[in-house]
Amino acid sequence: MKNIKFYFITVLFLLPIILFAQKKSETIRLFYLGGQSNMDGYGYNKDLPKSLNKPLKDVWIFHGNPAPDENKNGGTGIWEELKPGHGEGFSSDGKKNKLSNRFGIELSFAQKLKELYPNEKIAIIKYSRGGSSIDSLAARHFGSWEADFVGTTGLNQYDYFLRSVRDALAIKDIDGNGKEDILVPSGIIWMQGESDAVIDEELAYRYYANLKRLMDLMRAALRTDNLPVVIGKISDSWNNEEGKVWTYGEIIQYAQEKYVKKDNNAAIVRSTRYYKYSDPYHYDSAGYIDFGVQCADAINKMIK
Repeated sequence: MKNIKFYFITVLFLLPIILFAQKKSETIRLFYLGGQSNMDGYGYNKDLPKSLNKPLKDVWIFHGNPAPDENKNGGTGIWEELKPGHGEGFSSDGKKNKLSNRFGIELSFAQKLKELYPNEKIAIIKYSRGGSSIDSLAARHFGSWEADFVGTTGLNQYDYFLRSVRDALAIKDIDGNGKEDILVPSGIIWMQGESDAVIDEELAYRYYANLKRLMDLMRAALRTDNLPVVIGKISDSWNNEEGKVWTYGEIIQYAQEKYVKKDNNAAIVRSTRYYKYSDPYHYDSAGYIDFGVQCADAINKMIK
């Protein structure tokens, strides 16, 4: 009888402590957005519908500062509530973000995720760099995501990705509500490949191997071997006097399709072929909005 009484007293004593500890932390889905300029985003904020032209509730973004190779400030950033301005022209010094007049896929991507997971918070790490390639031989032209590429300082796009992830995950309360945030990696969205399609045919044929290696490294950095990956398929505006803008674009497209066919946790978004362009290289505002929705739907199917 004494043991039973002691048990109930102990439970009554510990229960408030356990409940308090549970309230001191919360789990948040984390997604990484990366690639080159069509991930940067060239949509204009003025073209956004009212539902997207405002801060998105319960969605937080760590946008690493885009920088060329050899730049010591690449990847620095801070967590803040997601709002328009994280497109081309965005920058951060790690203390304050400078928003631009443009947006990428992050707004519609997050809005769609909130529709799919209405009772959850969403966290996004974004690091992308216009013109960047995933081949080391393209570094002298555009900047490289090749992990082993070493320039003067040894810093390149992959290093800035790592810095963005490291600094973002080092913050234990990203929304400042006093609770520890447990960020659960839930997917990678990758939009890139155009720069690998313009130098030479040999480099383009290396794209599949380079893509597989980079996605494996990113999954490892996020400590989730089977992390879902969504690839945005490159397209061509044909806005060029000679015809195609991306000379070896079909080789890159084949490599992207090959990657998602061989990887059981990868999908591809092909709707990019229907988007209008604002210039020879970048989608118009409507394209970025649709692309974000398509990426959210694709990642959700794999999460399920």
